[in-house]
Amino acid sequence: MSSVQEGRAAASGTPPGQRPARKRRLVLEAALVLTVLLLGLVLTSLLVGSGSSSPGRAWDYLLGDPQARADAQLRLAVLDVRLPRTLAAVLVGVCLGLAGCLLQAATRNPLAETGLLGVNSGAAFAVVCGLTFFDAESPTALLCWALAGGITASAVVLLLAASGRTAGSPLRLVLVGSALGATFHGLTSYVLLGTQSTFDTYRYWTIGSLAGVETGDLLPLLPLVLLGLGTALACSRPLSALGLGDDSARSLGHHPERVRLVVAGAVSLLAGCAVAVAGPIAFLGLLAPYAARAVAGAHMTAQLLLSALVAADVLLLADLLARIVIQPWETPVSVLLAFVGGPLLVWIARSHRMSTAGASA
Repeated sequence: MSSVQEGRAAASGTPPGQRPARKRRLVLEAALVLTVLLLGLVLTSLLVGSGSSSPGRAWDYLLGDPQARADAQLRLAVLDVRLPRTLAAVLVGVCLGLAGCLLQAATRNPLAETGLLGVNSGAAFAVVCGLTFFDAESPTALLCWALAGGITASAVVLLLAASGRTAGSPLRLVLVGSALGATFHGLTSYVLLGTQSTFDTYRYWTIGSLAGVETGDLLPLLPLVLLGLGTALACSRPLSALGLGDDSARSLGHHPERVRLVVAGAVSLLAGCAVAVAGPIAFLGLLAPYAARAVAGAHMTAQLLLSALVAADVLLLADLLARIVIQPWETPVSVLLAFVGGPLLVWIARSHRMSTAGASA
C-alpha cells in the first residue's frame, strides 16, 4: 500500500485490512437494493400503464382471480402488452449497462458509449435499406435488419481496427468507429431523401421506444445476449489488469490488443440486441457504468453486475413514466432519458473525479 493510501486509511480510522471487506459489503448491499428495486419495478410495470385496466384488476389477474382471468381485455393488457415491454426493458437495460461498462473499461474513457463502435449508425442504415428496398415493415423484420446492421457495422470496425501497427488500441477503435458511423449516417440520409414513407417509419424507429415489442421478438435474441454476458464475465480479470496500463497488463500475462477486440465483439452483440429491440437509446450505456464505478471502485466483476442492474432499473422506471406522463398518449422512453442524461452528462464531464473514474475502470 502506498503512503497516500495509508494516510487515507489512517484518516478514515479504518485498518487497511478491513477496507476490501467493507467494499465487498457495500457492493453486496447495493446489488441487493438494486435487485429489490428491479423486482418492484417489474411488478409495477405489469400493474400500470398500457391499456385501460386498473392496477387493482391487474393485481387480481396476477393472483389468479377467476373473474379477472376471464376478462379478455385484461389478459391483452397484462400478458400481450405490458409483459413483453417489461421484459424488453430489463433485457435492453442489461445489454446497454454491460456494453457501456465493457467499452469504458477497455478504452479507459469514462465518456465512451456504444455508439462509438458504429452499432447505432449501422443498425439505422440497415433499417432504412430494409424499409426502402425489401418492404420490411413488420416489427420482427425491422428487428432482424437492425440486429444484422448493428453487428455487421461493428464487425467492420473491428476488422479495420485490428489492422496496422496500432491494432486494437483504444484510440484506433474510437477513430474507426466514429468515421464509419459518420459514413453510415450520410448513407442513411441519402437513402431517406427520396422516400417519404420510409422516412415516416424510420423516424418512429430511431426515436427509441419499447412500445409494440412482442415476447416472440425477444426469444431469438437470448442466445446472443447470453454469449455477450459470458464474454463480459470472462473478460473481467483482463480488463482489471488493463486498468493498470498496457505495460502492467502484459507483465501479468495478458494481451491488451486481443482483450480489446474480444470486448468490442461482446459490446457489438449486446448493443446490437438492444438497438434491435428498442432503437437507439442514448446516455444509458454511459451513465450506468459511472454509477457502478462510484460504488464498486476498480473491481471489474462488481462494476459489470451493478452497471447491468442500474441500467435495467433506470430504463424500466423511464418506461413506466413514459406511459403515464401524458396519458392516454405515450412519451418515447429515449426522450425521458435525454432529459435526465443530458444535464448529468455535463456534470460528469465537469467533475473533478472524472479522470479518476476513468483510471480506475
